Amino acid sequence: MLEIKKLGAIDIGSNAIRLLISNVIVSEDKEPQFKKSSLVRVPIRLGADAFVGEGIISEANITRMLNAMEAFKLLMKINGVERYKACATSAMREANNGKEVAEKILAETGVQIDIIGGKEEAAIISSTDLNQLIQGDNSYLYVDVGGGSTEFTLFSKGRIITSKSFKMGTVRLLNNKKAVNKEIFANVEKWIKKNTKDLKRISLIGSGGNINKLFKMSGRTEGKPISFIYLNAQYQFLKNMSYEDRISELSLNPDRADVIIPATKIYLSAMKWSGSRKIYVPKIGLSDGIIKSLYFNKL
Repeated sequence: MLEIKKLGAIDIGSNAIRLLISNVIVSEDKEPQFKKSSLVRVPIRLGADAFVGEGIISEANITRMLNAMEAFKLLMKINGVERYKACATSAMREANNGKEVAEKILAETGVQIDIIGGKEEAAIISSTDLNQLIQGDNSYLYVDVGGGSTEFTLFSKGRIITSKSFKMGTVRLLNNKKAVNKEIFANVEKWIKKNTKDLKRISLIGSGGNINKLFKMSGRTEGKPISFIYLNAQYQFLKNMSYEDRISELSLNPDRADVIIPATKIYLSAMKWSGSRKIYVPKIGLSDGIIKSLYFNKL
């Protein structure tokens, strides 16, 4: 007998807010199948508020968040979503009024937002379809680049060896001073080299909107990796274009056209420091992890 459940996930990031609606197809003697039904992305850059100045989410962005939550609730109702979960990451976590904003949203929209830590974020993401990639004797460095932070998880022989979250997100890097960014990159380099020095044949697994876009631009078929050489060439190409040309000539969204540069630098740096020559892009993220965790009652 076939059963279809509809679940929703709201991912409140530093660069954008997303609603993912998924169909979970359940049949006897088979593993449940997770099929994306709808994905809505709203470019509310909370990180621009949280990571600079007084670190307070502005009234304008609070209003936009309230409107987004009301819209998401309607979309989930129309789609017949049974259960959903909303999680917020580094921008809400670090904003001085993050908890107050979450309480306001709950009071006015009924949407409860869980503000999660970096380790919890990495754990939720790793509950996705990564097992399809990390089987066997090879080692993988999973890199999830967000607007406010980057989560690194090291897998070897199918097991998690270690993980760490760094305050090295794309929006944050755009707003930081060069000296601060240099120090952050130095700390990440030290951590990656220390934890990968005894491992051989390391590949990267990239997650996040920017690497998904880079993969799409590469024209690679699904499941095939991007090489270090290609990614480095793409980085140089993008860096030499103006912000306006990235929008007009490459059709990048305005909120993607600036952050794609620091994001590509993070992936390239991680490949260089770990000795990896290729990066797989399975197109998974926090919202996918929320859906799976909801279904298996882990959230």
